[in-house]
Amino acid sequence: MVLVVRVFLAVVLMVMAALKVSHAAVHKVGDSAGWTTIGGVNYKKWAASKTFHVGDVIKFEYNSQFHNVMRVTHPMYQSCNATVPLDSYATGNDTIRITTKGHHFFICGIPGHCQAGQKVDINVLRHPSAAAPTPALASPAVPVAHAPAPGLNMAAPLKSVKGQFVVLGLAIATLAVLVSGLA
Repeated sequence: MVLVVRVFLAVVLMVMAALKVSHAAVHKVGDSAGWTTIGGVNYKKWAASKTFHVGDVIKFEYNSQFHNVMRVTHPMYQSCNATVPLDSYATGNDTIRITTKGHHFFICGIPGHCQAGQKVDINVLRHPSAAAPTPALASPAVPVAHAPAPGLNMAAPLKSVKGQFVVLGLAIATLAVLVSGLA
């Protein structure tokens, strides 16, 4: 009976670990409007309404003939300076996985677009339960080194959920075999 309890606890721990890893979310910048200068999208308000975590994916959808996405430093973000971006994206369907906490600044590098409000500050929380700092306490840009995730799409969260069910199924099957062997 002690063996059954140990196996059950191991299974529970495996399932909990699998569930904890897969809480990444996909955030489409601007929601249904996307990344644009049309329609008066308030990206500051949009970002303030979201909670971002390490592992989340930021998705920029836009017309690549008229827009782009540039990851920049905090001073570049404030002044809408697109001359030397940290990263540039121009596919019209760019996905960026957030790998570090802190502020991540993005602007459109087309002249006049950033000044018209096409810029966003993605503030990634230190810990999932931590509150976002007030603007007065917000730190300057935190440089990050990453590349866009190739081929990432909205199916990624579904794949992680499917993986959880596989782990859960294997754990239950293992437990059933052990219990039936002890009976």
